[in-house]
Amino acid sequence: MALAYWKSCFLALLLLLLAACSSPAQQPEEAVVQDSTFGPLTPRRDVSEAPRRGRVLDRNDSVLVATRPVTLLTLPARPPLDSAGLSKLLGWRDSTLWYRIAAALPYEGARPKGGVKLMLTNAEAEKIRKHPEEWPMLKLTQQTMRTYTASAGAPVLGYTADNAQAFLRAAQRYRRGRFYRLRNGGVETYYNGLLNGHRGYRHPLLDSTGQERGTWAADTAFQQGQDIHLSLDTKLQAYAESLLGGRKGYLVALDPRTGEVLCAVSAPTYTPSTITAPDRAGTRNLLLYNEDMPLLNRPATLANPPGSVFKLVNAAVALQLGATRPGTAYKCDQSLISCVHHHPKARNLTMALQYSCNPYFYQVMRALIEHVPDSLVADTARARHLNLAAWQRYAKSFGLDTLLGVDLPREQAGFLPTPAYYDKLRRTRNWKFRSIYSLSVGQGEINLTGLQMANMMAIIANRGWYYTPHFVRSIGDKGPLARFTEKHHTLIDSVHFEALIPGMKAVMQRGGTAEFSSLADVGITIAGKTGTVQNDEGDDHATFVGFAPADEPQIAVAVYLENAGFGATAAAPAAALVIEKYLKGSIAPKRKRWERRMQYRSYQYQREHRKG
Repeated sequence: MALAYWKSCFLALLLLLLAACSSPAQQPEEAVVQDSTFGPLTPRRDVSEAPRRGRVLDRNDSVLVATRPVTLLTLPARPPLDSAGLSKLLGWRDSTLWYRIAAALPYEGARPKGGVKLMLTNAEAEKIRKHPEEWPMLKLTQQTMRTYTASAGAPVLGYTADNAQAFLRAAQRYRRGRFYRLRNGGVETYYNGLLNGHRGYRHPLLDSTGQERGTWAADTAFQQGQDIHLSLDTKLQAYAESLLGGRKGYLVALDPRTGEVLCAVSAPTYTPSTITAPDRAGTRNLLLYNEDMPLLNRPATLANPPGSVFKLVNAAVALQLGATRPGTAYKCDQSLISCVHHHPKARNLTMALQYSCNPYFYQVMRALIEHVPDSLVADTARARHLNLAAWQRYAKSFGLDTLLGVDLPREQAGFLPTPAYYDKLRRTRNWKFRSIYSLSVGQGEINLTGLQMANMMAIIANRGWYYTPHFVRSIGDKGPLARFTEKHHTLIDSVHFEALIPGMKAVMQRGGTAEFSSLADVGITIAGKTGTVQNDEGDDHATFVGFAPADEPQIAVAVYLENAGFGATAAAPAAALVIEKYLKGSIAPKRKRWERRMQYRSYQYQREHRKG
């Protein structure tokens, strides 16, 4: 019996090797193996049913994406069609039908084979089913597809490649595929394997009587597709989108205590279902060719100079390396760099942040770069190299100049210059601070993404540590991916972050650059910093970063608005409204005019780009 046992094991192993070398269509069913104990053994492969794809839900358990049956209405390829009668039957306005037909056609005047397909609600489909004799030219069909119940969060939700083939082909053709960044699968792509699950496979060996006699390969367990719960607050996401709809830029808000992203707006935006819906071909083409590039996921894939908000990082590094102290005073010397704010002399770091004094931070950075340690005697070129390398290393510990590792595709790393970079750019090792001084105000070669900007605020809010920002707070009944529960520490001591807080609070108080965005009237103290990014090709860009409440932070926000002017007048109000909405649930009457002005601008943009 022992010999027979080992012989059967050998035969099973042989079959396994044969299966690995043969195609899946040929491997188990055709092979028959002789066994001295049980006679001929036939390998078989049993496959379970296809798993259900999991749903996508928000932090409040509202279903945002699910696989559901939908009804398609096929209109005749050629008239006649009583459009007025059909609109009346479906309860649509007269223009709605033609608008939807235009959105479904890939281009104006197209005549698709098989007619135009429009998605209907169950109620609309039922109205047509009740009058088949009046509408014999109409055809209703049902199919199962991925459906979106939310109208916000398109860049985060994304799509699966299987459902977006028409869009992906069009994107590949667009300008010969140069704008590959427009293709963003969101969490639907990033978590595709977990959402899909996988079939179960059994590999039994059967004797001539049909009895199982072992297996020819390891069995694979059936895994149902898992639901994923986002960290997004859908209501906050929709509200933030309503504020930024008429701009180009982004707004990112996260919980600094956990790294969970509460909202991530990429403006201008679009409806999530546009990419996959069978009746939105025309709309997809308009999105592809829109000069504002609404398909670009700006917070994750677009890195820009951060402007004066980066003074926070420079100050923290300078304090850590001993180049300056919180009580250091510098003159507002306009001959060094212009300062657009008229303000009293900055006698310390707090006042310098409050007024965002450019000459002050010019001199902070110069002290950092030109400081000569005792061991280097007078080799200032070497000192500049070592000091810039130290600055880059400490700044990088904020999660900059590297991929944060967020759970979205195509994340960009941003950039921080190194000594070697300037050696090559300047074609000499003897470059001076004057040739790189733009770093002191967050411009020049520095580039950060929106997620990095928001994470930078989370670090200051936490006084030196962060969790990697992430969009999924739980998978099934478990938590997020393990790496999102790992705490990361910067190279800056917490005491130096503490030194930034009084100045950030002062920014929002009387005399500060963002005093008009204060929420003190509703009991919220914001710690923030404004920024204005110079732009040689048009109006300046507006930035703002902050967190609240300042002493027990629950939300950190980063805003970047292209060609919007000053951060204090454009970006800070948007951030303040989102903070107030999140912490209070409503907006105080005195700020309702801000809200109406921003939402009206968004409404106007949507009207002008209605098909997109």
